[in-house]
Amino acid sequence: MKNLILLLTLCPIFAFSQVSSPVLESYIQEGLKNNLALQQETFEIAKAQENVKLAKANFSPKITFAPTYTVAAGGRRLSFPVGDLLNPVYSTLNALTHSSVFPQVENVNELLAPNNFHDTKFSFQYPVYNTDIRYNLLIQRDLLSAQEAKKRIVENEVRYNITIAYLQYLQTLEAQKIFSASRLVLSDFVKLNEKLVNNNVATKDVVYSAEYEVSKLDQQVAVMDKNRYTAQAYLNFLMNRDFATEIVADTIFLDANIQVNIADTREQSIANRQEINQLKANIQASQSAIKLQEMSSLRPQVFIGGNTGFQGKGYTFKDQAYVVGQIGLTWDVFHGHEKRVKIQQAKIQKNQLETKLEEVQKQIQLQVSQAYFELEAAQKTLPTAKDGTIKAEKYFKVVDSRYRNGQAILVEYLRAQNEVITAKLQESLAKYDILLKKAMLDKVAAVR
Repeated sequence: MKNLILLLTLCPIFAFSQVSSPVLESYIQEGLKNNLALQQETFEIAKAQENVKLAKANFSPKITFAPTYTVAAGGRRLSFPVGDLLNPVYSTLNALTHSSVFPQVENVNELLAPNNFHDTKFSFQYPVYNTDIRYNLLIQRDLLSAQEAKKRIVENEVRYNITIAYLQYLQTLEAQKIFSASRLVLSDFVKLNEKLVNNNVATKDVVYSAEYEVSKLDQQVAVMDKNRYTAQAYLNFLMNRDFATEIVADTIFLDANIQVNIADTREQSIANRQEINQLKANIQASQSAIKLQEMSSLRPQVFIGGNTGFQGKGYTFKDQAYVVGQIGLTWDVFHGHEKRVKIQQAKIQKNQLETKLEEVQKQIQLQVSQAYFELEAAQKTLPTAKDGTIKAEKYFKVVDSRYRNGQAILVEYLRAQNEVITAKLQESLAKYDILLKKAMLDKVAAVR
């Protein structure tokens, strides 16, 4: 029986069940709203949305305010004897014209690095034709779709994990009921043996032995209490609540009539599994990446732009205004076959994802088949477990009657009582095992 108790404690619950339960559904909705893992995925989606906005921003004109001021000292100089060349000519012309129209000019001796020079300007640039911007936007949108699919995968896992904890909680409650009922029987058995001892029909050791069985049962109840608190804390953790928050028990699961159409379930799994949608979005992003590299290698990028502002020595702004217009084109003609390599890399990535998609689709089909056959096996086990409980209880009644009439020994009575506990635990395990196998089937088919 100890091994069976351990099995009840550790038995994994594989997935959420489609059986309707208002209590469980309310917990699932609370988890979908408050679960910390889902909140992290929400942040990831928000980041992907911002990446899409950033990609769209590249279509807009870019205006930059870029003032600079330069101070220089020393360094190379530009020397040119313009005064020595022109002043004699100017002097002769002034003498011939009897005027001073032609002034004297100083030689040029300027620093190459401008001193006290400012360039206060607005720069403007607008992409007229740029395939990189267009396909980058498509890639970011596909990556956003992939991230949204990933969030739905996590939502599936949150549903799954919440139902795990809830069903584990219900299992511990049912096991506690079984142990509590058995303890009442053993307590009555202790009183019976005390009467037998007082009437000199039995010796004191039968009382001690019965009390020992009660203490063993109390130990098992303590273990179940620990398991119940653990399941309760885990369930509250998934809903981001205080760990000690009470859980409402709903045993509607046990009355479920489970029927499955395996063909419909297989089709549903391919249509609903978000892993497939995530891979498809990534494949589409890879296709856009291929087009980006192909178009970049075949088409140039054209832009218009310009500068306007003030430029000159000192911040006087008088006679310093200027305007410059530009139209430009860039085209990478050759760079060691860089574009060809990038195109090939993108194609390899796409082929890899397509292979992964095919593998995942086959894995899902396999998972559905395995889960279906496991459910069938679990459903066939329950009638046997119920029949075992009925026979164990009948056997115990017979032994109990014989013991009271002095026709059975203590060991036989205790063994019959343990058989009843074991049979009830096995029946409970079988009932929940059906739910768990159906839950696994629902999970691999992405049933909500």
